[in-house]
Amino acid sequence: MGSSLVLLTTQAKALDDPLPCHSEDLQLWFSDLPGELQLAKAYCQPCPMRRVCLAGAVERHEPHGVWGGEIFAKGAIIAEKRLPGRPRSAGHAGARRRPRAARG
Repeated sequence: MGSSLVLLTTQAKALDDPLPCHSEDLQLWFSDLPGELQLAKAYCQPCPMRRVCLAGAVERHEPHGVWGGEIFAKGAIIAEKRLPGRPRSAGHAGARRRPRAARG
């Protein structure tokens, strides 16, 4: 298990600069809000441990969170997280209701 958490932690401690997930709010990496997960992904991009972190997360089938700049859900990488619930249909996005015609 070359990408184990122990190896990852050991390598991270050897770096001079703190890793983004250690210097920013850790909750961003495990948020339910899509915007916060995108921010965590952006923080991961310049991280020198990104590839090792991602490989380890894939190996461990991480159930959720941002690992190595990718969002994991149910052990798989997803492009983006959506809020729970049914998405609005295209015809109703921002559309106003029309008033009923007067009967008469």
